[in-house]
Amino acid sequence: MRFSLAICLLIFLTACTNSKETRLQQFLLKGNIALGEGNFDKAAYYYGEAIKVDGCYADAWNNLGTVHFKQKQYLQAQESYQKAMECRPGFINALINHANTSYELKEYYKTLDNLDKVIATKPDTALAHFTQGLAYTKLREFKKALLSFDRALKLDPNNVDILVNHATVKYYQKNFDSARVELKQAAALKPDEPNIYNTLALIEIEQSNYTEAMRLVEEALRLSPRHPYYLNNRGFIYLSQNQLDKAEADINESISLDPYNAWAYRNKGILSLIRKDYKYAERLLKQALDTDPFVDKIYFYLGLAYLNNGNLGLACVSFKKSEALGDRMVTDEQIRQCNKK
Repeated sequence: MRFSLAICLLIFLTACTNSKETRLQQFLLKGNIALGEGNFDKAAYYYGEAIKVDGCYADAWNNLGTVHFKQKQYLQAQESYQKAMECRPGFINALINHANTSYELKEYYKTLDNLDKVIATKPDTALAHFTQGLAYTKLREFKKALLSFDRALKLDPNNVDILVNHATVKYYQKNFDSARVELKQAAALKPDEPNIYNTLALIEIEQSNYTEAMRLVEEALRLSPRHPYYLNNRGFIYLSQNQLDKAEADINESISLDPYNAWAYRNKGILSLIRKDYKYAERLLKQALDTDPFVDKIYFYLGLAYLNNGNLGLACVSFKKSEALGDRMVTDEQIRQCNKK
């Protein structure tokens, strides 16, 4: 009897091994292991093999999207997540992943559309509310961003990322005291989170407290060396202190690490304005604006570049946009020049 049982078991295992479902699961598992090891080519191969077996295997399409996402191949990732959603309508993980990819592609309304579907199905998904807050922040819809972060915090009250981003919106609203309080709460939960010190540095920069800002951004860089955003912010502090060579070194390194950081191009444009290289400044500031239309004070600096390049009409258009955004940087003389036009 023991022998017969063993034979039956082997036959059963062989049958299962050859079944479509088992092959799909095996390819998925192998792909997941490779993905966990950071072997993206191998992971993509196994997910691709699963898709060959079943062209509408949603799990494989979703995970293939993640292979692309981790390599910053966002368009390919978006296509894979889209296929996963088509194969399995209402697939929450794919919806969230598609939203994150759309966010990276700066397609913020598409991000919000995906997240609305997630929240309609699973309103207790903190990640969905958090990502919604990020998208609203990028769109400068700060009240909506705060509401989204508030909902996320109710679901995950000790999440430092949510706290820091909630404080960042307060910083954008110039509510510096409230932002500091929230950042200190975050620091009590996770004192080695570099974003806390970087955001505190931004507050000090706004108040022209450059010594304290430098101390804080150096702490952020100690915790996360060569981070492109922190390097760019240190470069801006050097810029504000007229230490132009140090500013240039940090800003250039920031761009080399992240060539899509609009703020770094803005700061390099400001550096070119200071050095009176107005043509180059105009090109850099346009690049910053094309990369991210919501870069802080971009229209004021672009207006300066236009003005110094003899294009008063475009300068006045930019200054008007700067004033409408509440930058409060356009001078009375610049307003008079525009009124004479």
